[in-house]
Amino acid sequence: MKNPQEITRRDFIRQAGLSGVALTLGLSRTVADKTTTEIINLQTASPPGIELMSWISIDKSGKVVIVTHRSEMGQGTFQAIPQIVAEELEVDLDQATIRFAPSHPEKYGPQPQEGSFSVRGWYKQLLQVGATAREMLISVAAKRWQVPPSECYAENSHVIHRQSGKTVHYGLLVEEASALTPPQNISLKSRKEYKIIGKSLHRQDIPVKINGTAQFGLDKKLPGMLYAVVERNPRFRGKVSRFDATRAMAVSGVKRVLPVQRAVWGSLYEGVAVVADSLWAALQGRKALVVEWDDSGFEHLGSEQLDAQMRENLKKPIPSEQFEAVFQNAAKQLEAIYETPYQSHSCMEPLNCTAHVQDNRIEIWGPIQEANWIQADLSERMGVPKERVKVNMTFLGGGFGRKAFTDYPYEAALLSKAMNVPIQVVWTREDDMTAGPFRPGGFYACKGGIDTAGRILAFQAITATQWLGQAWSPEPYPEPGPLTYNTGSLEGMPSPYFKAIPHYSFGGVGTRSPIPVMWWRAPTACTAGFAGESFIDELAHLAGQDPMVFRRAHLPDKRYQALLDRLEAISNWKSRGKNSGWGVAVTECFGGICGHIVQVSRKPDGTLKINKVIALMDCGWYVNPDIIRAQVEGSIIMGLGAAIKHATTFKDGKAVERNFTTYAMPRITDTPEIEVHIMENDEPAGGVGEPGLPPFAPALCNAIFDLTGKRIRTLPFKLNEV
Repeated sequence: MKNPQEITRRDFIRQAGLSGVALTLGLSRTVADKTTTEIINLQTASPPGIELMSWISIDKSGKVVIVTHRSEMGQGTFQAIPQIVAEELEVDLDQATIRFAPSHPEKYGPQPQEGSFSVRGWYKQLLQVGATAREMLISVAAKRWQVPPSECYAENSHVIHRQSGKTVHYGLLVEEASALTPPQNISLKSRKEYKIIGKSLHRQDIPVKINGTAQFGLDKKLPGMLYAVVERNPRFRGKVSRFDATRAMAVSGVKRVLPVQRAVWGSLYEGVAVVADSLWAALQGRKALVVEWDDSGFEHLGSEQLDAQMRENLKKPIPSEQFEAVFQNAAKQLEAIYETPYQSHSCMEPLNCTAHVQDNRIEIWGPIQEANWIQADLSERMGVPKERVKVNMTFLGGGFGRKAFTDYPYEAALLSKAMNVPIQVVWTREDDMTAGPFRPGGFYACKGGIDTAGRILAFQAITATQWLGQAWSPEPYPEPGPLTYNTGSLEGMPSPYFKAIPHYSFGGVGTRSPIPVMWWRAPTACTAGFAGESFIDELAHLAGQDPMVFRRAHLPDKRYQALLDRLEAISNWKSRGKNSGWGVAVTECFGGICGHIVQVSRKPDGTLKINKVIALMDCGWYVNPDIIRAQVEGSIIMGLGAAIKHATTFKDGKAVERNFTTYAMPRITDTPEIEVHIMENDEPAGGVGEPGLPPFAPALCNAIFDLTGKRIRTLPFKLNEV
């Protein structure tokens, strides 16, 4: 066998294929000075430095393999990406095999699963890849039949000649097609010609998840693999002063106890790992371990101190004199402060990662949300060439941004290197909930002025929160400056507001804390959207206007007007009566717009009940309606938990909530009826997985006000105490 360094791209493709010759196509993102996408045949592409992305392989038997270059954590890309390719390729997706791509930015480009980017960022390129492969296969068939390609078409993995009815399957064409230079600028189907895009095809990952054959991170097993759990400092930044492993090593199956680090932004967090031949032995060994921590040199903050610091920070920005003058002259003024808590990601599958480090080579398996970043991070930190770092994605039992981080693979790789065997590091639920990073809590001070016509004249928002990624740098935050005037926004607020509001200003102050924070589903919008759409509702009440009418007047955009029309129609908004409360909220993030209407009422015992949530998603061009509905339903339930069920609090620098006994999740009995609708328009593809969450909390609180007259400005709150 050839040395790995001597294997050519053609050799690799042939060895990795199912059998025989494969037609493997990719995209060049940058060729010379071009900025447009160019289709390339990976078997004949030769110049190093061209960045290629590959999705399709067809073997001689006609079997089609479509690669998905994004992780699957429940959001549906395992189905959606191949569904896009299969549409133009003209294959039955049920007859194709779907595989995860390993980390390979030169082939697949960026592979993060974040920002709802998988469809909206890639659909045009993926359509082009499928169409190009189809045309290459048609070209070969037409040549054999000595007819013009225009007389042929593709269907169900076959090329067909219209006049004669001759048919040939892709497997008999693939070898010759693999030698062709791919044609450029292939015409794509119109939306009305789609056969599978826009259809609720059954997801191929669901059966394997139901029957237990799907491979999640914890399912990975390697010969000679050992297991590790890590005792981590509950105050995050503390150092290991000393540890006594005597009792831990006495546990049957424990092989070694050793210090380990994980990289969290710009810091290395310390811990002590127990490595054993079974997970049970490792857990028992950790219980017997004695660790002394050095927690000097940083504050041990609790939630009360964090809240007080953020409240004080709201006062620090220098006011805009221009804005203040307009605000003071408004016919009516309103000020309000909204509070949102820290949150744990609490994925149903806790963090885990399997690593094998050997001979200047690293291979990773696990629930990886961002393969490229982890590949690059391990390469840099461990001094291994990037091409010798392979990151394999398994299914993820939830991600929400946490599994895009680099700390847990690095921990596994360090332990594998130290032990010289494959290591699977497993986080317990308590580890997962208490070690962070967390979604940061935040405070939002809003001011608004209404003119004599009942329109918003002035709008201001000041944010106090820990900035995402602030721990990259040890430098303090800059001193707060003057609030900007007529610039900026509050994340999650629909952009057309800023066309209709003549005077607005925004600012923020970063809160410093040893507590590590990071993104959470719909980062920033998941908290700021609550403040923004709650305050818009309060301004509507101040103006004496119906909340839907008020929003319509301030969203002067055809797309938003259409969305509000549909939202009003599907909810029968004008039918609402006095015995129930109805709330509306509309937010925009990651290219998607989502509106929620929440309906609440009083139960016979006087407590509140959420009767129904009606959601309308405008994501423009879309792939699979059933996936969209599932995503929005999941977003609503996640938003419900963050609004009325759970929060992470801190005491003496430590996270308090350690498991679902105190970090309560919504139960099925808490879940209201959910009705999801999808807008039909000609807009480009937008996000779904994240935009579906931010409108829920403000719509719920606006509904509660409609019923009770009480404003909810602090999350989470107890529904049965309102």
